[in-house]
Amino acid sequence: MKGLVIFLLALAVMTGCNSQKDTNGVKSNYKVIEPGATLDDIVEVAANITPSPRQLRWQELEFIAFFHFGINTFTGREWGDGSEDPRLFTPTEFDARQWVRVCKESGIKQVVLTAKHHDGFCLWPSQYTDHSVKQSPWKEGKGDVVKEVAEACREFDLGFGVYLSPWDRNSSVYGDSPKYNEYFMNQLTELLTNYGKVDEVWFDGACGEGPNGKRQVYDWEAYYGLIRELQPEAVIAVMGPDVRWVGTETGYGRETEWSVLPADMQDQELIASDSQTNMNFVPQGDFTKQDLGSRTAIADAKALIWYPAETDVSIRPGWFYHEKEDSLVKSPQKLMDIYFSSVGRNGVLLLNLPPDRRGLIHENDVKSLQGLKAGIDKLYGTNYISDASLKSDGENVEKIKDQDNSTHWISSANQENGVIQVTLPKPQLVDVLCLQENIRVGQRIEKFELEYWDGKEWKVAAKGTTVGYKRLLHFDLVQASEFRIRILESRLQPTIAEVGLYKYPDMY
Repeated sequence: MKGLVIFLLALAVMTGCNSQKDTNGVKSNYKVIEPGATLDDIVEVAANITPSPRQLRWQELEFIAFFHFGINTFTGREWGDGSEDPRLFTPTEFDARQWVRVCKESGIKQVVLTAKHHDGFCLWPSQYTDHSVKQSPWKEGKGDVVKEVAEACREFDLGFGVYLSPWDRNSSVYGDSPKYNEYFMNQLTELLTNYGKVDEVWFDGACGEGPNGKRQVYDWEAYYGLIRELQPEAVIAVMGPDVRWVGTETGYGRETEWSVLPADMQDQELIASDSQTNMNFVPQGDFTKQDLGSRTAIADAKALIWYPAETDVSIRPGWFYHEKEDSLVKSPQKLMDIYFSSVGRNGVLLLNLPPDRRGLIHENDVKSLQGLKAGIDKLYGTNYISDASLKSDGENVEKIKDQDNSTHWISSANQENGVIQVTLPKPQLVDVLCLQENIRVGQRIEKFELEYWDGKEWKVAAKGTTVGYKRLLHFDLVQASEFRIRILESRLQPTIAEVGLYKYPDMY
Protein backbone atom coordinates (compact mmCIF):
# COMPACT_ATOMS: atom_id res chain seq x y z
CA MET A 1 0.00 0.00 0.00
CA LYS A 2 2.85 2.39 0.83
CA GLY A 3 4.37 1.78 -2.60
CA LEU A 4 1.07 2.63 -4.30
CA VAL A 5 0.80 5.88 -2.30
CA ILE A 6 4.33 6.87 -3.29
CA PHE A 7 3.55 6.08 -6.91
CA LEU A 8 0.37 8.17 -6.79
CA LEU A 9 2.21 11.07 -5.19
CA ALA A 10 4.88 10.89 -7.89
CA LEU A 11 2.22 10.99 -10.56
CA ALA A 12 0.58 13.96 -8.83
CA VAL A 13 3.85 15.89 -9.06
CA MET A 14 4.26 14.86 -12.70
CA THR A 15 0.78 15.87 -13.78
CA GLY A 16 0.19 18.84 -11.49
CA CYS A 17 -2.36 19.51 -8.80
CA ASN A 18 -5.20 20.92 -10.87
CA SER A 19 -5.73 18.20 -13.46
CA GLN A 20 -9.19 17.41 -14.75
CA LYS A 21 -11.30 14.85 -12.92
CA ASP A 22 -13.58 12.21 -14.39
CA THR A 23 -16.97 11.24 -13.05
CA ASN A 24 -15.39 8.84 -10.58
CA GLY A 25 -13.25 11.57 -9.05
CA VAL A 26 -10.07 10.19 -10.59
CA LYS A 27 -7.73 12.61 -12.33
CA SER A 28 -8.50 12.01 -15.95
CA ASN A 29 -5.14 12.87 -17.52
CA TYR A 30 -3.73 9.79 -15.79
CA LYS A 31 -5.05 6.68 -14.13
CA VAL A 32 -3.40 3.84 -12.28
CA ILE A 33 -4.20 0.42 -13.74
CA GLU A 34 -5.81 -1.90 -11.23
CA PRO A 35 -3.99 -5.19 -10.49
CA GLY A 36 -5.33 -8.03 -12.60
CA ALA A 37 -6.75 -5.74 -15.28
CA THR A 38 -7.27 -7.38 -18.66
CA LEU A 39 -6.18 -5.84 -21.93
CA ASP A 40 -9.80 -4.86 -22.58
CA ASP A 41 -9.87 -3.11 -19.21
CA ILE A 42 -6.68 -1.24 -20.01
CA VAL A 43 -7.94 -0.20 -23.45
CA GLU A 44 -11.12 1.16 -21.86
CA VAL A 45 -9.04 3.22 -19.44
CA ALA A 46 -6.86 4.48 -22.32
CA ALA A 47 -9.94 5.56 -24.28
CA ASN A 48 -11.04 7.78 -21.39
CA ILE A 49 -7.74 9.50 -20.57
CA THR A 50 -8.04 13.19 -21.51
CA PRO A 51 -5.76 16.24 -21.44
CA SER A 52 -5.60 18.61 -18.51
CA PRO A 53 -6.84 22.15 -19.22
CA ARG A 54 -3.28 23.41 -19.66
CA GLN A 55 -2.48 20.56 -22.06
CA LEU A 56 -5.62 21.21 -24.09
CA ARG A 57 -4.84 24.94 -24.38
CA TRP A 58 -1.32 24.10 -25.51
CA GLN A 59 -2.45 21.52 -28.08
CA GLU A 60 -4.86 23.98 -29.66
CA LEU A 61 -1.99 26.40 -30.32
CA GLU A 62 -0.73 23.99 -33.01
CA PHE A 63 2.20 26.17 -34.11
CA ILE A 64 4.67 27.91 -31.77
CA ALA A 65 8.15 29.40 -32.08
CA PHE A 66 11.52 29.14 -30.37
CA PHE A 67 13.88 32.12 -30.18
CA HIS A 68 17.47 30.94 -29.70
CA PHE A 69 19.30 34.17 -28.93
CA GLY A 70 22.20 34.91 -26.62
CA ILE A 71 25.95 35.05 -26.37
CA ASN A 72 26.24 32.24 -28.95
CA THR A 73 24.69 34.58 -31.51
CA PHE A 74 27.84 36.71 -31.27
CA THR A 75 30.46 33.97 -30.90
CA GLY A 76 29.20 31.84 -33.79
CA ARG A 77 28.91 28.78 -31.55
CA GLU A 78 26.02 26.47 -30.83
CA TRP A 79 27.07 25.61 -27.29
CA GLY A 80 29.08 28.11 -25.28
CA ASP A 81 31.39 27.03 -22.46
CA GLY A 82 30.52 29.81 -20.00
CA SER A 83 33.78 31.73 -20.35
CA GLU A 84 32.41 34.22 -22.88
CA ASP A 85 32.81 37.92 -22.17
CA PRO A 86 29.35 39.52 -21.70
CA ARG A 87 30.66 42.53 -23.62
CA LEU A 88 30.34 40.45 -26.78
CA PHE A 89 26.55 40.78 -26.55
CA THR A 90 26.03 43.79 -28.83
CA PRO A 91 22.81 43.71 -30.90
CA THR A 92 22.69 46.87 -32.99
CA GLU A 93 19.00 47.01 -33.96
CA PHE A 94 17.34 44.86 -31.31
CA ASP A 95 13.57 44.81 -31.81
CA ALA A 96 11.51 42.24 -29.90
CA ARG A 97 8.36 43.65 -31.47
CA GLN A 98 9.68 42.68 -34.90
CA TRP A 99 10.24 39.10 -33.69
CA VAL A 100 6.76 38.76 -32.29
CA ARG A 101 5.08 40.63 -35.14
CA VAL A 102 6.71 38.23 -37.63
CA CYS A 103 5.35 35.32 -35.61
CA LYS A 104 1.87 36.82 -35.39
CA GLU A 105 1.76 37.43 -39.13
CA SER A 106 2.92 33.85 -39.73
CA GLY A 107 0.14 32.24 -37.72
CA ILE A 108 2.34 31.35 -34.76
CA LYS A 109 0.43 31.44 -31.47
CA GLN A 110 3.16 31.35 -28.80
CA VAL A 111 6.91 31.89 -28.44
CA VAL A 112 9.58 30.41 -26.18
CA LEU A 113 12.72 32.49 -25.48
CA THR A 114 16.09 31.03 -24.49
CA ALA A 115 16.42 33.15 -21.36
CA LYS A 116 19.56 31.19 -20.46
CA HIS A 117 21.36 28.57 -22.53
CA HIS A 118 24.05 26.13 -21.39
CA ASP A 119 26.69 28.89 -21.29
CA GLY A 120 24.86 30.47 -18.35
CA PHE A 121 24.53 33.91 -19.97
CA CYS A 122 21.24 35.46 -18.86
CA LEU A 123 19.11 37.62 -21.16
CA TRP A 124 17.70 39.39 -18.13
CA PRO A 125 19.58 41.26 -15.36
CA SER A 126 19.54 38.43 -12.85
CA GLN A 127 20.53 39.47 -9.36
CA TYR A 128 22.20 36.08 -8.84
CA THR A 129 24.96 36.36 -11.45
CA ASP A 130 26.98 38.97 -13.32
CA HIS A 131 27.07 36.75 -16.41
CA SER A 132 24.17 38.59 -18.01
CA VAL A 133 23.04 41.51 -20.14
CA LYS A 134 23.75 43.90 -17.28
CA GLN A 135 27.49 43.46 -17.98
CA SER A 136 27.12 44.07 -21.72
CA PRO A 137 27.35 47.44 -23.49
CA TRP A 138 23.88 46.92 -24.95
CA LYS A 139 21.67 49.70 -23.60
CA GLU A 140 24.53 50.55 -21.22
CA GLY A 141 23.86 47.42 -19.19
CA LYS A 142 20.25 48.38 -18.52
CA GLY A 143 18.65 46.16 -21.16
CA ASP A 144 16.32 43.22 -20.52
CA VAL A 145 15.56 40.93 -23.48
CA VAL A 146 13.07 38.86 -21.49
CA LYS A 147 11.07 41.93 -20.55
CA GLU A 148 10.89 43.25 -24.10
CA VAL A 149 9.83 39.90 -25.56
CA ALA A 150 7.21 39.42 -22.84
CA GLU A 151 5.80 42.90 -23.45
CA ALA A 152 5.71 42.32 -27.22
CA CYS A 153 3.82 39.08 -26.69
CA ARG A 154 1.20 40.90 -24.65
CA GLU A 155 0.94 43.62 -27.29
CA PHE A 156 0.40 41.12 -30.12
CA ASP A 157 -1.63 38.68 -28.01
CA LEU A 158 0.77 35.74 -28.25
CA GLY A 159 1.61 33.24 -25.55
CA PHE A 160 4.98 33.72 -23.85
CA GLY A 161 7.34 30.99 -22.69
CA VAL A 162 10.85 30.71 -21.33
CA TYR A 163 13.66 28.22 -21.75
CA LEU A 164 16.00 28.06 -18.77
CA SER A 165 18.87 25.65 -19.24
CA PRO A 166 19.44 23.49 -16.15
CA TRP A 167 23.03 23.02 -17.30
CA ASP A 168 25.05 26.13 -16.50
CA ARG A 169 28.67 26.04 -17.62
CA ASN A 170 29.41 29.41 -16.03
CA SER A 171 28.12 28.92 -12.49
CA SER A 172 30.79 28.12 -9.92
CA VAL A 173 28.31 26.11 -7.83
CA TYR A 174 27.17 23.85 -10.65
CA GLY A 175 27.89 20.30 -9.51
CA ASP A 176 27.29 21.20 -5.87
CA SER A 177 23.73 19.96 -6.20
CA PRO A 178 22.04 21.64 -3.19
CA LYS A 179 23.67 25.02 -3.85
CA TYR A 180 23.04 24.95 -7.57
CA ASN A 181 19.44 23.84 -7.21
CA GLU A 182 18.87 26.82 -4.92
CA TYR A 183 20.56 29.10 -7.46
CA PHE A 184 18.51 27.66 -10.31
CA MET A 185 15.23 28.05 -8.45
CA ASN A 186 16.12 31.64 -7.60
CA GLN A 187 16.57 32.38 -11.28
CA LEU A 188 13.40 30.48 -12.14
CA THR A 189 11.54 32.57 -9.58
CA GLU A 190 12.79 35.77 -11.23
CA LEU A 191 11.47 34.64 -14.60
CA LEU A 192 8.13 33.48 -13.23
CA THR A 193 7.38 36.55 -11.12
CA ASN A 194 8.80 39.57 -12.95
CA TYR A 195 7.41 39.21 -16.47
CA GLY A 196 3.69 38.60 -16.22
CA LYS A 197 1.98 35.44 -17.35
CA VAL A 198 4.22 32.61 -18.55
CA ASP A 199 2.52 29.99 -20.73
CA GLU A 200 5.30 27.44 -21.19
CA VAL A 201 8.48 26.58 -19.31
CA TRP A 202 10.86 24.60 -21.49
CA PHE A 203 13.64 22.41 -20.07
CA ASP A 204 15.99 20.03 -21.78
CA GLY A 205 17.95 17.33 -20.05
CA ALA A 206 21.49 18.49 -20.78
CA CYS A 207 23.74 17.77 -17.80
CA GLY A 208 27.49 17.88 -17.25
CA GLU A 209 30.12 18.04 -14.57
CA GLY A 210 30.70 21.14 -12.50
CA PRO A 211 34.07 22.74 -11.62
CA ASN A 212 34.33 20.29 -8.73
CA GLY A 213 34.19 17.35 -11.13
CA LYS A 214 30.81 16.23 -9.79
CA ARG A 215 27.75 15.72 -11.90
CA GLN A 216 24.84 17.96 -10.98
CA VAL A 217 21.68 16.26 -9.71
CA TYR A 218 18.68 18.34 -10.71
CA ASP A 219 15.79 18.62 -8.27
CA TRP A 220 13.07 18.26 -10.89
CA GLU A 221 10.23 17.85 -8.41
CA ALA A 222 11.16 21.13 -6.72
CA TYR A 223 11.36 22.89 -10.08
CA TYR A 224 7.92 21.56 -11.07
CA GLY A 225 6.43 22.50 -7.73
CA LEU A 226 7.71 26.06 -8.02
CA ILE A 227 6.27 26.44 -11.52
CA ARG A 228 2.90 25.06 -10.41
CA GLU A 229 2.89 27.56 -7.55
CA LEU A 230 3.95 30.65 -9.50
CA GLN A 231 2.52 29.95 -12.98
CA PRO A 232 -0.10 27.21 -12.57
CA GLU A 233 -1.39 27.50 -16.15
CA ALA A 234 2.02 27.01 -17.75
CA VAL A 235 2.84 23.72 -19.44
CA ILE A 236 6.22 22.25 -18.60
CA ALA A 237 8.08 20.84 -21.58
CA VAL A 238 9.95 18.76 -22.71
CA MET A 239 11.84 17.56 -19.67
CA GLY A 240 8.62 17.86 -17.76
CA PRO A 241 5.26 16.36 -16.91
CA ASP A 242 2.96 18.08 -19.43
CA VAL A 243 4.61 17.81 -22.82
CA ARG A 244 7.17 15.36 -24.16
CA TRP A 245 9.84 15.68 -26.80
CA VAL A 246 8.80 13.83 -29.95
CA GLY A 247 12.27 12.26 -30.10
CA THR A 248 13.78 13.95 -33.16
CA GLU A 249 14.76 17.50 -34.09
CA THR A 250 13.82 17.11 -37.75
CA GLY A 251 10.23 18.37 -37.39
CA TYR A 252 8.81 14.98 -38.35
CA GLY A 253 6.60 13.15 -35.88
CA ARG A 254 5.47 9.55 -36.00
CA GLU A 255 2.78 8.51 -38.45
CA THR A 256 1.17 6.78 -35.48
CA GLU A 257 1.31 9.28 -32.62
CA TRP A 258 -0.55 8.46 -29.41
CA SER A 259 -1.00 11.06 -26.70
CA VAL A 260 -1.89 8.35 -24.16
CA LEU A 261 1.25 6.52 -23.03
CA PRO A 262 2.23 4.13 -20.25
CA ALA A 263 3.25 6.31 -17.32
CA ASP A 264 6.22 4.06 -16.65
CA MET A 265 7.64 5.18 -20.00
CA GLN A 266 8.26 8.64 -18.54
CA ASP A 267 11.83 7.77 -17.69
CA GLN A 268 13.38 11.15 -16.91
CA GLU A 269 16.95 9.85 -17.06
CA LEU A 270 16.29 8.46 -20.52
CA ILE A 271 14.88 11.78 -21.74
CA ALA A 272 17.84 13.57 -20.17
CA SER A 273 20.31 11.33 -21.97
CA ASP A 274 18.66 11.74 -25.36
CA SER A 275 17.11 15.21 -25.51
CA GLN A 276 19.32 17.92 -27.02
CA THR A 277 22.62 16.13 -26.33
CA ASN A 278 23.67 16.74 -29.95
CA MET A 279 22.43 19.55 -32.14
CA ASN A 280 21.29 17.41 -35.08
CA PHE A 281 20.89 14.24 -33.08
CA VAL A 282 18.22 11.81 -34.27
CA PRO A 283 18.06 9.50 -31.25
CA GLN A 284 18.04 5.75 -31.49
CA GLY A 285 16.62 3.25 -29.01
CA ASP A 286 13.37 2.36 -27.34
CA PHE A 287 12.27 5.87 -26.41
CA THR A 288 12.00 6.85 -30.05
CA LYS A 289 10.52 3.63 -31.37
CA GLN A 290 7.50 4.02 -33.59
CA ASP A 291 5.16 2.23 -31.22
CA LEU A 292 4.77 4.16 -27.99
CA GLY A 293 1.06 3.80 -27.27
CA SER A 294 -0.53 0.90 -29.17
CA ARG A 295 -2.47 -1.87 -27.47
CA THR A 296 0.73 -3.89 -27.34
CA ALA A 297 2.65 -0.96 -25.82
CA ILE A 298 0.08 -0.35 -23.07
CA ALA A 299 -0.70 -4.01 -22.30
CA ASP A 300 1.59 -4.14 -19.26
CA ALA A 301 1.28 -0.52 -18.18
CA LYS A 302 1.20 0.29 -14.47
CA ALA A 303 -0.61 3.52 -15.27
CA LEU A 304 -1.63 5.56 -18.29
CA ILE A 305 -1.07 9.26 -18.80
CA TRP A 306 -1.89 11.97 -21.35
CA TYR A 307 1.56 13.02 -22.53
CA PRO A 308 1.44 14.76 -25.95
CA ALA A 309 4.32 15.40 -28.31
CA GLU A 310 6.05 18.67 -29.14
CA THR A 311 7.87 18.49 -32.47
CA ASP A 312 10.84 20.84 -32.64
CA VAL A 313 12.97 21.90 -35.59
CA SER A 314 15.03 24.92 -36.59
CA ILE A 315 14.33 26.94 -39.72
CA ARG A 316 18.12 26.81 -40.28
CA PRO A 317 20.67 23.99 -39.88
CA GLY A 318 21.75 25.43 -36.51
CA TRP A 319 19.73 26.63 -33.55
CA PHE A 320 21.57 29.94 -33.16
CA TYR A 321 22.08 32.42 -35.97
CA HIS A 322 25.12 31.99 -38.23
CA GLU A 323 25.63 34.25 -41.23
CA LYS A 324 26.96 31.35 -43.31
CA GLU A 325 23.52 29.74 -43.05
CA ASP A 326 21.63 32.67 -44.60
CA SER A 327 21.29 30.69 -47.84
CA LEU A 328 20.26 27.50 -46.04
CA VAL A 329 16.91 28.61 -44.61
CA LYS A 330 14.21 26.00 -45.10
CA SER A 331 11.93 26.80 -48.02
CA PRO A 332 8.17 27.34 -47.67
CA GLN A 333 7.66 23.99 -49.40
CA LYS A 334 9.86 22.23 -46.85
CA LEU A 335 8.14 24.03 -43.98
CA MET A 336 4.73 22.96 -45.32
CA ASP A 337 5.90 19.35 -45.41
CA ILE A 338 7.07 19.73 -41.81
CA TYR A 339 3.70 21.29 -40.87
CA PHE A 340 1.89 18.23 -42.26
CA SER A 341 4.31 15.93 -40.41
CA SER A 342 4.04 17.67 -37.03
CA VAL A 343 0.73 19.51 -36.59
CA GLY A 344 -0.74 16.99 -39.02
CA ARG A 345 0.50 14.07 -36.92
CA ASN A 346 -1.07 14.96 -33.58
CA GLY A 347 1.77 17.21 -32.46
CA VAL A 348 2.53 20.86 -31.83
CA LEU A 349 5.18 22.35 -34.10
CA LEU A 350 7.93 24.27 -32.31
CA LEU A 351 9.84 26.10 -35.04
CA ASN A 352 13.09 27.81 -34.08
CA LEU A 353 13.64 31.32 -35.47
CA PRO A 354 17.10 32.52 -34.37
CA PRO A 355 17.43 36.32 -34.34
CA ASP A 356 20.61 37.60 -35.97
CA ARG A 357 23.38 39.82 -34.61
CA ARG A 358 21.32 42.91 -35.30
CA GLY A 359 18.68 41.53 -32.98
CA LEU A 360 16.19 40.92 -35.81
CA ILE A 361 14.62 37.91 -37.47
CA HIS A 362 16.56 37.73 -40.72
CA GLU A 363 14.87 38.65 -44.01
CA ASN A 364 15.38 35.16 -45.44
CA ASP A 365 13.64 33.57 -42.50
CA VAL A 366 10.78 36.06 -42.76
CA LYS A 367 10.36 35.33 -46.46
CA SER A 368 10.08 31.58 -45.86
CA LEU A 369 7.59 32.11 -43.06
CA GLN A 370 5.49 34.34 -45.28
CA GLY A 371 5.49 31.62 -47.92
CA LEU A 372 4.40 29.03 -45.40
CA LYS A 373 1.59 31.25 -44.11
CA ALA A 374 0.35 31.86 -47.65
CA GLY A 375 0.38 28.10 -48.27
CA ILE A 376 -1.54 27.32 -45.08
CA ASP A 377 -4.11 30.00 -45.86
CA LYS A 378 -4.60 28.56 -49.35
CA LEU A 379 -4.84 25.04 -47.95
CA TYR A 380 -7.66 25.87 -45.57
CA GLY A 381 -9.29 28.41 -47.88
CA THR A 382 -11.92 26.03 -49.25
CA ASN A 383 -13.21 23.06 -47.29
CA TYR A 384 -15.42 21.06 -49.63
CA ILE A 385 -17.09 19.42 -46.64
CA SER A 386 -18.80 22.73 -45.85
CA ASP A 387 -21.48 22.33 -48.53
CA ALA A 388 -21.67 18.55 -48.44
CA SER A 389 -24.62 16.36 -47.57
CA LEU A 390 -23.77 13.91 -44.80
CA LYS A 391 -25.05 10.49 -43.77
CA SER A 392 -23.83 8.32 -40.95
CA ASP A 393 -24.59 5.22 -38.92
CA GLY A 394 -23.73 7.25 -35.80
CA GLU A 395 -24.99 10.40 -34.11
CA ASN A 396 -24.58 14.17 -34.68
CA VAL A 397 -22.89 13.86 -38.06
CA GLU A 398 -23.45 17.57 -38.85
CA LYS A 399 -21.05 18.41 -36.03
CA ILE A 400 -18.10 17.46 -38.24
CA LYS A 401 -18.49 20.71 -40.17
CA ASP A 402 -19.50 23.18 -37.44
CA GLN A 403 -15.89 24.44 -37.00
CA ASP A 404 -16.01 23.63 -33.30
CA ASN A 405 -13.60 20.97 -32.11
CA SER A 406 -15.43 20.61 -28.80
CA THR A 407 -18.46 19.02 -30.53
CA HIS A 408 -18.40 15.71 -32.36
CA TRP A 409 -19.95 12.88 -34.30
CA ILE A 410 -19.91 9.61 -32.40
CA SER A 411 -20.50 6.08 -33.64
CA SER A 412 -23.55 4.06 -32.72
CA ALA A 413 -23.71 2.68 -29.18
CA ASN A 414 -21.12 0.01 -28.45
CA GLN A 415 -19.68 0.24 -31.98
CA GLU A 416 -15.92 0.54 -32.32
CA ASN A 417 -16.18 1.47 -35.99
CA GLY A 418 -18.36 3.68 -38.14
CA VAL A 419 -18.92 5.25 -41.55
CA ILE A 420 -19.59 8.84 -42.57
CA GLN A 421 -20.74 9.29 -46.15
CA VAL A 422 -20.06 12.64 -47.83
CA THR A 423 -21.82 13.88 -50.96
CA LEU A 424 -20.52 17.07 -52.55
CA PRO A 425 -22.79 19.26 -54.72
CA LYS A 426 -20.51 18.50 -57.68
CA PRO A 427 -17.24 16.62 -58.32
CA GLN A 428 -14.14 18.30 -56.90
CA LEU A 429 -10.40 17.74 -57.15
CA VAL A 430 -9.07 16.97 -53.67
CA ASP A 431 -5.84 15.55 -52.28
CA VAL A 432 -5.85 16.47 -48.57
CA LEU A 433 -7.87 14.95 -45.74
CA CYS A 434 -8.01 16.58 -42.29
CA LEU A 435 -9.52 14.71 -39.35
CA GLN A 436 -9.82 15.85 -35.75
CA GLU A 437 -10.99 13.91 -32.73
CA ASN A 438 -12.62 15.63 -29.78
CA ILE A 439 -9.74 14.95 -27.42
CA ARG A 440 -11.81 16.31 -24.54
CA VAL A 441 -13.33 12.83 -24.44
CA GLY A 442 -10.12 11.00 -25.35
CA GLN A 443 -8.01 9.76 -28.25
CA ARG A 444 -9.59 6.61 -29.65
CA ILE A 445 -9.22 6.05 -33.39
CA GLU A 446 -6.70 3.35 -34.31
CA LYS A 447 -7.32 2.86 -38.04
CA PHE A 448 -9.27 4.72 -40.72
CA GLU A 449 -9.66 5.06 -44.48
CA LEU A 450 -10.94 7.69 -46.91
CA GLU A 451 -12.69 6.20 -49.94
CA TYR A 452 -14.12 7.80 -53.07
CA TRP A 453 -16.63 6.56 -55.66
CA ASP A 454 -15.08 6.51 -59.14
CA GLY A 455 -18.39 5.81 -60.88
CA LYS A 456 -18.03 2.06 -60.67
CA GLU A 457 -16.65 1.17 -57.27
CA TRP A 458 -15.30 2.52 -53.99
CA LYS A 459 -11.55 3.07 -54.02
CA VAL A 460 -9.18 3.97 -51.19
CA ALA A 461 -7.73 7.47 -51.48
CA ALA A 462 -5.93 7.59 -48.14
CA LYS A 463 -5.56 5.60 -44.96
CA GLY A 464 -4.03 6.12 -41.57
CA THR A 465 -3.84 4.96 -37.99
CA THR A 466 -4.10 7.53 -35.19
CA VAL A 467 -5.87 10.87 -35.45
CA GLY A 468 -5.76 12.66 -32.10
CA TYR A 469 -6.08 16.43 -32.11
CA LYS A 470 -5.38 16.72 -35.84
CA ARG A 471 -4.39 14.43 -38.69
CA LEU A 472 -3.48 15.68 -42.16
CA LEU A 473 -2.97 13.30 -45.08
CA HIS A 474 -1.73 14.39 -48.50
CA PHE A 475 -2.68 11.81 -51.11
CA ASP A 476 -2.78 11.46 -54.89
CA LEU A 477 -5.25 13.84 -56.50
CA VAL A 478 -8.74 12.42 -57.06
CA GLN A 479 -11.88 13.93 -58.58
CA ALA A 480 -15.18 12.78 -57.12
CA SER A 481 -18.38 13.91 -55.47
CA GLU A 482 -18.93 10.84 -53.28
CA PHE A 483 -16.59 10.08 -50.38
CA ARG A 484 -16.81 8.06 -47.24
CA ILE A 485 -14.73 8.08 -44.09
CA ARG A 486 -14.50 4.64 -42.56
CA ILE A 487 -13.33 4.20 -38.98
CA LEU A 488 -12.08 0.62 -38.99
CA GLU A 489 -10.69 0.22 -35.48
CA SER A 490 -11.12 2.25 -32.32
CA ARG A 491 -10.84 2.15 -28.54
CA LEU A 492 -14.53 2.17 -27.60
CA GLN A 493 -16.79 4.45 -29.64
CA PRO A 494 -14.81 6.73 -31.97
CA THR A 495 -15.52 10.45 -32.21
CA ILE A 496 -14.75 12.92 -34.98
CA ALA A 497 -14.91 16.63 -34.20
CA GLU A 498 -14.06 18.08 -37.62
CA VAL A 499 -13.43 16.88 -41.17
CA GLY A 500 -11.78 18.73 -44.03
CA LEU A 501 -11.40 17.86 -47.71
CA TYR A 502 -8.98 20.23 -49.41
CA LYS A 503 -6.78 20.81 -52.42
CA TYR A 504 -3.06 21.03 -51.61
CA PRO A 505 -1.83 24.56 -52.43
CA ASP A 506 0.46 25.35 -55.34
CA MET A 507 3.50 26.74 -53.51
CA TYR A 508 5.85 27.17 -56.46
